[in-house]
Amino acid sequence: MAAVTRCSVSLVRRLLSHHYKRRCVRVFKATRDPPPQACLSNLYNERLFHTTSAWSGPIMQFKLSDIGEGIMEVVVKEWYVKEGDKVSQFDSICEVQSDKASVTITSRYDGVIRRLHYAADDTALVGKPLVDIETDTGPEVAQEEDVVETPAMSREEHTHQEIKGHKTQATPAVRRLALENNIKLSEVVGTGKDGRILKEDILNFLAKQTGAILPPSPFHETRESQRPKEVQPASLPASLPASLPARPQPVLSSQDVTEPLKGFHRAMMKTMTAALKIPHFGLCDEVDLSRLAALRSDLRGISEARGVKLSYMPFFIKAASLGLLHFPVLNASLDEASQNITYKAAHNIGLAMDTSQGLLVPNVKNVQLLSVFEIARELNRLQVLGSSGQLGTSDLTGGTFTLSNIGSIGGTYAKPVILPPEVAIGALGKIQILPRFDSNGELVKAHILNVSWSADHRVIDGATMCRFSNLWRQYLENPASMVLDLK
Repeated sequence: MAAVTRCSVSLVRRLLSHHYKRRCVRVFKATRDPPPQACLSNLYNERLFHTTSAWSGPIMQFKLSDIGEGIMEVVVKEWYVKEGDKVSQFDSICEVQSDKASVTITSRYDGVIRRLHYAADDTALVGKPLVDIETDTGPEVAQEEDVVETPAMSREEHTHQEIKGHKTQATPAVRRLALENNIKLSEVVGTGKDGRILKEDILNFLAKQTGAILPPSPFHETRESQRPKEVQPASLPASLPASLPARPQPVLSSQDVTEPLKGFHRAMMKTMTAALKIPHFGLCDEVDLSRLAALRSDLRGISEARGVKLSYMPFFIKAASLGLLHFPVLNASLDEASQNITYKAAHNIGLAMDTSQGLLVPNVKNVQLLSVFEIARELNRLQVLGSSGQLGTSDLTGGTFTLSNIGSIGGTYAKPVILPPEVAIGALGKIQILPRFDSNGELVKAHILNVSWSADHRVIDGATMCRFSNLWRQYLENPASMVLDLK
């Protein structure tokens, strides 16, 4: 049977070859194209090419998944791959920017990039194909939905509660990452659609367990290293300080430029437009931080020995949380119809952060359960992620109260704008050493901080805001009093 088959195949090839030669001779005589041998060679090569492609792996359309918070579109900021590149699971494909966060998209498959559906700066739609990947797996494996359901635990703000019959979703790649780090998926809260556990959820969970600071991705490091180095002056005059503040470079243009609002700028436009509906009540005060400055000086060495930079901000945040325990209406939210108010159990205190991407407000989760040192460690993590453009959606959402440290740039007083659906915000000015009279009438040097509060006057009256500010000031002017209320 094998001999007959080989003979039949040989006969078919000979007949096809004779047919192609006759066809090519006719074409050659009519058009004086290349000789039949070349024509036959091209046809034979084309036949071999199609035969080879039949053995390639299936091409999977990698769709842009739902990243939560009702986001339906993102802007492709940068591609890390091009067509023809080989990728593996967890390899970074591109960076996209939504209204709320900048997210690095990683591959779910091992294979070769065959098509990029968008160019840089294009708007990509959630649920639509992002890239086509020719996978290394078989068709029966590649066609399976890359979501695995496993029994899980659902966690509310800071408690674990088992819900019978509830399932959580995770890709095989995420499950492998959890397995390699000995993390139980039942202990991780998924931030994806329908509670799906994402890679970022695993990394954030790991960072919180170990206290580690997530390093920036190698792509950010590569881009930094590829930037031209600024020419440093050989020497500075003795009258100038060693480190000069960075100044924005002047931009000269011969014509007007119009461009659409994208990413974080569009998000800020939407948020501030919504804030116009809020009747703001303002209150300003000054705080003497002389005792806190001495305490911070004593604790700074201990904190740095543990690998954490200790600024004033952890004390400001903790004092605000202690004050919110006495005035929970400031840690509330009002619905869009202004008919219901929700008192939040968790103190997720946001910190307005000036980054290269614009104004971002990540928040420290569950401050009421954290020590000052734990708050400082979390702030260090957020600052590293913010400077490298890697803040995730979970870091930027869920805030209940906000502090804006405008004083780190300059200024003493401000008029902060409330971030809906929150109902209060505080702006902190720069700390100045100014002359003040002490309790004995002596003139002394004091570390003075100016604070400006804004409250939603629909639910917060002036007296409540003033009493909260007084309590917050007392905690900071006498930091030892915080020990009595720490939990």
